[in-house]
Amino acid sequence: MPYQSSLTDEEWKILEPLLLKSLPPKKQTRPSNWSKREILDGIFYQLKNGCNWQDLPKDLPPYSTVYWHYKQWREAGAIEKLIFVLHGQVREQVKKKPNGRG
Repeated sequence: MPYQSSLTDEEWKILEPLLLKSLPPKKQTRPSNWSKREILDGIFYQLKNGCNWQDLPKDLPPYSTVYWHYKQWREAGAIEKLIFVLHGQVREQVKKKPNGRG
């Protein structure tokens, strides 16, 4: 069940390739039970709703998994890299609009 904070397919198509470039390498001993999109949906849910990590809905990945990834990605600067790249893409789109203002 998607939430207002969940990524749309169109948003995911933009974000997925950027994630691969921005996220720190992870030493993985076994395949993850959760996709990066599901983990991001959990992060976005918490950030949008301001709830405790433990209060994430049960259909999202476990809060400990979501928080661990959030903490790792934040400490590695991956979130800031994503924001920087996305901001640049938006600025380029605005420049391309007729009359510069939409």
